[in-house]
Amino acid sequence: MSTLAWKLNRLKLMGAAEIVWRVQQIVQKKLGKAGIGLVGKPPAPGLARFGAPFVGANPAGLDEAALRRAADAVLAGRWNVFAMQGVNLGFPPQWNRDPKTGTQAPMKLGKAIDYRREGVVGDIKYLWEPSRHLELVTLALAWRASGEQRYVAGARLLLESWFDQCPYPQGVHWTSSLELAVRLVNWAFAWQLLGGADSGLFNGEEGARFQRRWLDNIYQHCHFIRGYFSRHSSANNHLFGEYMGLFIASVQWPCWPESARWEALARRGLEEEALKQNTADGVNREQAIYYQHEVMDMMLLCHRIGAANGAGFSAAYLERLERLADFVAALMDVAGNVPMTGDADDAQMVRLSYETDWSPYRSLLASCALLFGRGDFKTKAGRLDDKNRWLFGSDGVARWDALAAVPERPVLAFPEGGYYLLGKDFGREQEVRLVFDCAPLGYLSIAAHGHADALSFTLSAGGEELLTDPGTYAYHTQKAWRDYFRSTAAHNTVQVDGQDQSEIGGNFMWLRKARARLLAHAPEGANGAPQRFEGEQDGYLRLADPVLHRRKVEFDSNRNAIVVKDILECRGDHDVALHWHFGENCRVEAVSDGLVASALRSGLRMHCTFGDGPELLRCSEAPIGGWISRRFDEKSPIVTAVWRGRISGRTEIETRIELTLPGAGVDVTADVTADAAASSGVGESPNI
Repeated sequence: MSTLAWKLNRLKLMGAAEIVWRVQQIVQKKLGKAGIGLVGKPPAPGLARFGAPFVGANPAGLDEAALRRAADAVLAGRWNVFAMQGVNLGFPPQWNRDPKTGTQAPMKLGKAIDYRREGVVGDIKYLWEPSRHLELVTLALAWRASGEQRYVAGARLLLESWFDQCPYPQGVHWTSSLELAVRLVNWAFAWQLLGGADSGLFNGEEGARFQRRWLDNIYQHCHFIRGYFSRHSSANNHLFGEYMGLFIASVQWPCWPESARWEALARRGLEEEALKQNTADGVNREQAIYYQHEVMDMMLLCHRIGAANGAGFSAAYLERLERLADFVAALMDVAGNVPMTGDADDAQMVRLSYETDWSPYRSLLASCALLFGRGDFKTKAGRLDDKNRWLFGSDGVARWDALAAVPERPVLAFPEGGYYLLGKDFGREQEVRLVFDCAPLGYLSIAAHGHADALSFTLSAGGEELLTDPGTYAYHTQKAWRDYFRSTAAHNTVQVDGQDQSEIGGNFMWLRKARARLLAHAPEGANGAPQRFEGEQDGYLRLADPVLHRRKVEFDSNRNAIVVKDILECRGDHDVALHWHFGENCRVEAVSDGLVASALRSGLRMHCTFGDGPELLRCSEAPIGGWISRRFDEKSPIVTAVWRGRISGRTEIETRIELTLPGAGVDVTADVTADAAASSGVGESPNI
């Protein structure tokens, strides 16, 4: 999409107040080119007081071997950056060179750089990621665990090289306030882990100069964030993260007269946005489960650090965090799988765990088990990971051991958030879990991280994903793939006339948006009647001949049978495609009236008389189909089944699904996750 088209689309989604604010931002940037509004020489920091420790002593049970392997790889110059695992960036790396494309980003005023243009900066995600400095924390943790000075020396070299190559306010690392905020969080953890103000790093005159240089950069980061908050239609997780960075930095380094004002502003913003950006029933309004994880992590870190300094967050803030955990627990199946609804970018605010089977969702549920005394969260989490050992210390380990695990009783309806569940035997080997998306497209006018997935659903049986959400794959680059993975065709629902339910306006922008509405939800079938979900979405009413899509789903828990009825209300003729996306472990074969899908321990038969039978796509690029993305910028093969046909006037398409489940009577433990992960390597799926 051309820059002009993008700007015109963006303008359509702004109100008058935002337009005024955007003009002010443009003026501010132009003044910045002349040095107006920038930090000159940072004021001298007061060194009398620093934030209280918020990281525990070396925790018992730590996987020190995994930690040291990660730290040694960083010192050897081998970095993991999205799809580039173990790539040789050197130590220290070239911070302004995109490791993926080799593009050297320009060294000019950061706010004057168009980071969306691949020709200017390369793939900006790859360029930004190392400069978040999660690896700095890796080195600091390795020193704390081992006492080896080479990790301290590496941490100092990493920081000094970044200060040298990325001077305020020049280059791409001074463009996005969120990137600065995440960097501040990692600096705060590294500062604490390396010994705080009493660290040997700061001994002598040379150490004092290094400390002053680090503190000057911290001040510049805070000043920058304060001047460039994400507002109006951009006030999503970015704004929350910016408040997070400013809050943690102000608490950790209350060294300047502005620090108290920054802390108060950030705390107030965090309290407000925690309630605005997350529904009362626990769904993040961006409608992207990975971003829900990120916001939950931000909330957790801010509360833990605030509490360590005698000022945690309000009861309302914590209650919202607990409801967010309820939603994650409801979506998570018995093996730990969570549907990949909406965008995902693999971001972590800080990396404190290095276990090979680490799960961000289970980690958060473990945190919330400790915060709220929830034995059901402990059951879903399965174990206490290293991140929580560092965050909660020996007291947290003791409380975890004393907390009784109880069976899960998932919340089945999130009416404000827009998600509904049907199923049976939750938490057991014969579990069936259907998750229905009847939610808004996304948050605010641009709905940046939403996907065109209204009325789609995922199906997990016995902890195996049979019908899945294919994920995200791409952001700023590879437009065809970016558009596919968030399209209607990439979800288990109906596509009309080759169109998406909602209209794409840019990589993180939607124009006309489908609205979904619940018509019925009965998760408890009365007198043996099937469980039921019914909803409708109006995205295709924009067509010349409007089409209203209504979906009715019944689940007979006694027969393990699902009936899906897609009703299309229209007057004229339309081309319709019904898509189903199968998990990596499913072998899919066409039969006379449908298909059979066999996973490792479960499976299904799918019957549908619409069209000429299923078209099975695997690794297809014309049309795109048969792909899943479990990690950012990585994709692997699955089977996508498509029933295509032409309708005339009101039409009902019926799909029947018969499930085969694992043997009855056995409880499934958290170890199922490791077993499933070991048997489902990328590119090894037993598909057609």
